[in-house]
Amino acid sequence: MRKIIVQEFLTLDGVMQAPGGPKEDISGGFQYGGWVAPYFNAEPDPAFDAIMQTWMQPSDILLGKNTFQIFESYWPTHTEDWPGINDVNKYVLSTSLEHSDWQNTLFLKSIDEIIKLKASGEGDIRVYGSAAVVQALFKYELVDELCLLTFPIILGVGKRLFSHESIPAAFQLIDHLVSSNGIVFTHYQRAGEVKTGTIRE
Repeated sequence: MRKIIVQEFLTLDGVMQAPGGPKEDISGGFQYGGWVAPYFNAEPDPAFDAIMQTWMQPSDILLGKNTFQIFESYWPTHTEDWPGINDVNKYVLSTSLEHSDWQNTLFLKSIDEIIKLKASGEGDIRVYGSAAVVQALFKYELVDELCLLTFPIILGVGKRLFSHESIPAAFQLIDHLVSSNGIVFTHYQRAGEVKTGTIRE
């Protein structure tokens, strides 16, 4: 069984839309695209840089249509910043896309195909961005690990990581780090069902 690892840039209020640039995703009238840029353009932080190297280690990836199109337009010719990205399998969940010139791109039409993919083969599958895909993965309990980079801002609007359709699930913190400019890295793994009770009873 392959692990699905969701890796996201996140605001304090859970927004994940268009972290990389103003025109990345303006759907819904979103006006705050590029909200991670001031932090990436700040003074280098060796610990944070090490996390980003781990974040971008070669691994098969799963993307939604919009995130794939952003990646497809940039990464094939910028492999010096992401070694191996052209070589890994890139699975795209889309009902409209069927072809790409980016090598090793495979298109999936339904969540059932993701379930089959998870049950076959070896190696982790990492998910970047792709809000609708991530919410579907939570709905069908397919997320094994969460790697989050939480930035110290609140936006109030935008696509969020979790939806009301997420299945309740417990996670265990297995790694964390705080950068010099306030970015909090947290790495969680699935830890069974949610437990409830009464405090101090």
